[in-house]
Amino acid sequence: MPELKTTALSDVVSVTYINKENAVFRREGDFLSLRVTLPEEEGIDGEMTGGEKYYERIYLHRSFPYEHPYRYISVLDRDSVEIGIISDIDEFGGETAAMLRAELDRKYFAPVIKKILSVKERYGYSYWEVIADDGRRLSFTMRDTFRSILKVTPEHVFLTDNDSNRYEIKNTEELDRKSYKRIELYL
Repeated sequence: MPELKTTALSDVVSVTYINKENAVFRREGDFLSLRVTLPEEEGIDGEMTGGEKYYERIYLHRSFPYEHPYRYISVLDRDSVEIGIISDIDEFGGETAAMLRAELDRKYFAPVIKKILSVKERYGYSYWEVIADDGRRLSFTMRDTFRSILKVTPEHVFLTDNDSNRYEIKNTEELDRKSYKRIELYL
């Protein structure tokens, strides 16, 4: 019988942490750039990787968007290849932390719904009229409404419309009685 070889997870996956000691983020126009010094490691093909690298454009992605919106942030290059992980944005401090937070807030923007004026179902679509926390009246459409509502907790929900726009209800129990009745069926 052939001998089975086991491999530790650490032999297959390595995580590079990006922090204030090894990285400098800059805003260049509308995009973020990164200069980072990565540790020297042997790559899959046997070549050594690491050293100082410059990424003209990077993207931030929340690994745990609801539980830790500013922790465990994946930093990706323009080809969506992970460069590394930021454990906690606050470790950068000052302007850099503010810049990274602003970029995440822009990417994950979701108007907060304070009142639901109407929900109408027709031919598999639901048509919503709502009031956001800033007073704006918003209209959006969802197909397959039950699948388009994500319950983070029993009271905290996100809705995603047909155009992939997100809307948030932080606490369904704080909605007025009529608004709650309009969404109750979907919860």
